[in-house]
Amino acid sequence: MTLTSNPAVTTVKYSGPIERRVVAAFARAGVTIGGHERWDIRVRDPAFLGRVAREGTMGMGESYMDGQWDCDALDELFFRLALVSRERTKSLGRYLLLARSKLANLQSRARATQVIEQHYDLSNALYQRMLDPYMQYSCGYWREASDLATAQQHKLELICKKLDLKPGERVLEIGGGFGGLARYMAETRGVHVTSLNISEEQMKWAREFNKGLPVEIVRRDYRDAEGQYDKVVSIAMIEAVGRKNYRQFMEVCHRCLKDDGVFLLHTIGDSIERPYADRWILKYIFPNGQIPSTQDIASSTDRLFVLEDWHNFGPDYDKTLVAWNANFEASWAEIKRETPSLDERFRRMWRYYLLMSAGSFRARNLQLWQMVFTKTRTGTLWRRPNY
Repeated sequence: MTLTSNPAVTTVKYSGPIERRVVAAFARAGVTIGGHERWDIRVRDPAFLGRVAREGTMGMGESYMDGQWDCDALDELFFRLALVSRERTKSLGRYLLLARSKLANLQSRARATQVIEQHYDLSNALYQRMLDPYMQYSCGYWREASDLATAQQHKLELICKKLDLKPGERVLEIGGGFGGLARYMAETRGVHVTSLNISEEQMKWAREFNKGLPVEIVRRDYRDAEGQYDKVVSIAMIEAVGRKNYRQFMEVCHRCLKDDGVFLLHTIGDSIERPYADRWILKYIFPNGQIPSTQDIASSTDRLFVLEDWHNFGPDYDKTLVAWNANFEASWAEIKRETPSLDERFRRMWRYYLLMSAGSFRARNLQLWQMVFTKTRTGTLWRRPNY
């Protein structure tokens, strides 16, 4: 391949069959190498196409991190690629990952801290600059919102309404993040919250954020949850639990929930059962992560809960991710100053992660689910609030 450039356009000439196959694959998604649209790819290093041909999504992500190509609208690029991504590339790496996911429990207790150390304990300065005032690192609810802070506050209010919280109730939160939901529930509903987490950095923030409120931040694996609670809630945590552990997770929630209680689960979801996540995501963003399918949720809750409500607002995650990326880019200088270990390669990696995810939600390849469960045989009726 040869490249010639002028200020207006890059002309690309292809000489090898491997390059032509990759170019043709992009073309099927409406993406042109060296094209004029914002979602088209500008090649800076001819090695890019060979890496994509050999390594698939891993090669594409790593070559972007290495600066071998650019794109003015990564979210639009990945939206187009996601529309045709159901055709999965076969490779030795994928077969090995499939075998590993089948044979090993990649989300065991011993492995649970891997994603915490690599992702959630990364930099509180990064998350503070990127997120909203309640530090919500999960999808906002944009139905009547036009900015990130409002969308996240509306999400918190929606959760409280679905849980039907009443003053004095005890709430178990599994996977408490930075403590924003716990604070909102305690402040607006007068409940006592026990919030479980295993991220030291998040717990430091959450304890300070909830100082003076009836909120207890506890370092504990979800498998060790104990006690009885009026309500149980888990936001954006089951994605780290894994298919081999979904049933145990649901049994813990069932055990800790009073007979007349309500359990709310908020998770990214997929209509297709996949044995593993994208290899690039697993390596750089969410080690050992796995997105539950509709079948996973149904089978893991069988004979434990009554499913009262299944709310899908996946398109709202597209807006949330785009807003996070805008905050991240606008605050990069401050983030870099406060966390010097984050370099330009990290910046490109994080941008790629956020906008690739936005494109996947835009194409409806990924969903965002909020599900409400009650226990069987209690006679308790849950009433759906307006939303």
